[in-house]
Amino acid sequence: MNNKTSKLAIIPVMLCFFCMGFVDLVGIASNYVKEDLSLTDSVANIFPSLVFFWFLIFSVPTGMLMNRIGRKKTVLLSLLVTVVSLILPLFGENFGIMLIAFSLLGIGNALMQTSLNPLVSTVMGGGNLASTLTFGQFVKAIASFSAPYLAMWGATHVIPEFGWNWRVLFAIFLVVGALSTLWLWATPIEEAPIEGKPSTFVECFKLLGTPIVLLSFLGIMCHVGIDVGTNTTAPKILMERLGMTLNEAAFATSLYFIFRTIGCLTGSFFLRVLRMRTFFIISVCMMALSMCGLYFGHDKLVLYAAIALVGYGNSNVFSICFATALESLPNKQNEVSGLMIMGLFGGTVFPLLMGFMSDAMGQAGAVLVMAVGVLYLFTYIKQLSSKA
Repeated sequence: MNNKTSKLAIIPVMLCFFCMGFVDLVGIASNYVKEDLSLTDSVANIFPSLVFFWFLIFSVPTGMLMNRIGRKKTVLLSLLVTVVSLILPLFGENFGIMLIAFSLLGIGNALMQTSLNPLVSTVMGGGNLASTLTFGQFVKAIASFSAPYLAMWGATHVIPEFGWNWRVLFAIFLVVGALSTLWLWATPIEEAPIEGKPSTFVECFKLLGTPIVLLSFLGIMCHVGIDVGTNTTAPKILMERLGMTLNEAAFATSLYFIFRTIGCLTGSFFLRVLRMRTFFIISVCMMALSMCGLYFGHDKLVLYAAIALVGYGNSNVFSICFATALESLPNKQNEVSGLMIMGLFGGTVFPLLMGFMSDAMGQAGAVLVMAVGVLYLFTYIKQLSSKA
């Protein structure tokens, strides 16, 4: 660790993980936009899909940008884009404004997720990367599960002066985003210079020819697809099968993120005391049980248990896949980070397919799409060393 980078720098970096969690508001927000604008499932699912589409476009270029301007400056740029995305919905809720806002939210998050994870490695000086990233995911999950509560509170406590209703969550997150930007900007973090010639765009994509990088990329696609899919679909399942209103069913999203938060917090411990492969197997088995519950369940307790299981099980998949890929090519961490975050494009693919399937055969169809992702994660187990 360079003596100009204090361990206290981890505090504003972890606050940035909280800002990273802003992207998860898209699940509950898309449900409210669907209700307010009278949209179909397939049209409403454009919003979460659009957010994660930008990971496909911006992730690898961001890895290259980090090589030029550094990790901290790239994170600061991501925060600025995120702050702008949070301002726009405060001025209206028409389809065009929400499309632009969610696009900017996705672009900002693509920049942030690509640059923030390697910045953690810089600040901490390496070691226990999967565990540290999991703790960051715990902080991120706090923002994720608070979004539905803020939206529900706003929906039932309209602010007359502004007419923000559920959109008050954008204003609250805006304040935190601005604070995070200023704190990180004021924190000195010295980064090691890049050794050798920075990789070109083509050279970055060639890294997908490394089997573990490609398979980890697909694992992250499935993780995010299941994450966004549950975030968006869980309230719809409760509305369809239990006759709940949207405000009542919004609790499902919070329940998912509460257990994802618990999973991240406890996972940062278990990844230190258990073999990574063992913990991954347990996690994926929990997700498989969840898919069964979401597909067949019609009882409130069964559905809540299934949502909790997928929340806990999916909480550490990203950290394990990301760390496995990053540690496989230690001299290409910026480039590998860009490729792994590009895998968040799964958040575009899964909701689109789930929207069409749910329009065709109800929410059970959406669950089938997520179940395919769980099946792939079972195949990823053999990529993890039995000694890891």
